[in-house]
Amino acid sequence: MGKKVTMQQIADAAGVSKFAVSRALTGKPGVSEQTREMIVRTAGQLGYFKTETKRYPVEPQPVRSSKPVQSGTILILFPNIRSQNRSSLYWGPVFDGISARLNEQGMDILTLTEPSSDRMFSVLNPEAISGIITVGSISTPILLEIYRLQIPLVMVDHEDPAIHGDTVFTDNIKCMKELVLMLVSKGYRRFQFAGQLPDAASFRERWLGYRTVLEEMQLPTMQHADLLGPDLKLIQEAITEMPLEDIPEVIVCTNDHTAVIVLRALQSRGIAVPERCAVTGFDNTSVDEPILATVHINKENLGLRAVDQLLWRMDHPHEPYERKLIYSDLVVRDEYNAIREQDQGE
Repeated sequence: MGKKVTMQQIADAAGVSKFAVSRALTGKPGVSEQTREMIVRTAGQLGYFKTETKRYPVEPQPVRSSKPVQSGTILILFPNIRSQNRSSLYWGPVFDGISARLNEQGMDILTLTEPSSDRMFSVLNPEAISGIITVGSISTPILLEIYRLQIPLVMVDHEDPAIHGDTVFTDNIKCMKELVLMLVSKGYRRFQFAGQLPDAASFRERWLGYRTVLEEMQLPTMQHADLLGPDLKLIQEAITEMPLEDIPEVIVCTNDHTAVIVLRALQSRGIAVPERCAVTGFDNTSVDEPILATVHINKENLGLRAVDQLLWRMDHPHEPYERKLIYSDLVVRDEYNAIREQDQGE
């Protein structure tokens, strides 16, 4: 076993004082919430919590049978973000899938929005929670608290470098590569990418898939930095202010919501879509918009598979953690293909 990570090492890595590290890790006042989260994340990445397991004693768990679990409460934890909740076009179906599978298993469901305090289990009894599924981006302190308590955990569409745990994702890289290869096959050569890259692991993976194809096909990769977030309003402004000669043939977006914002910005300038500039999305949540192509994510299936993984983890607590990738289908809107082909023939 390596040497214990010290508070001074954490302070050096985080660029703060040892006093700030001490206050943050002991839950005492004196540091801002933003600084506290940054320090906790740095500590987790350095392995501080792994070396301190003795501070959080947990009774050995009995060996479970391989039969489906028929009792217990599963906590479904949503982030404290307005766009990531049960009413959203993306996350709502994910929750429906989770709920349907848990109902099949006869398990109780407790739904909670991520609390502002990282002391979630001061109001929840961890012994009453059989497992946790997080849906979307949950803060590092909350995830670390779950990790320390050794509650079986599965994260949907999110991962954290400070946490070892099971995750369920769409196969973002493969699906985005297929989308961009389709565009290349249709004759598109001038690309831009638009999306909030810092916002989610899935968005970063889609960016990686996009860049990989352009580099493999030896196509121009000059990217307008303002189109990479972090705010959708800034992306909209970047499109509005971009010189006409810089408008590409196609703008590839991280998701359909971003694609709609890009569409509106192009149309506000009188730029014909898709004749002059096509737009693609990812997740197939905006079916009535002139989006050239998207990727249809079976959102309910993400929820179903997350429950399956959690039940397996509850029966196999000591097996290596797993990252599940689920393939999704490319959807090309035929009517916009026809316009493109007619345009090229003239």
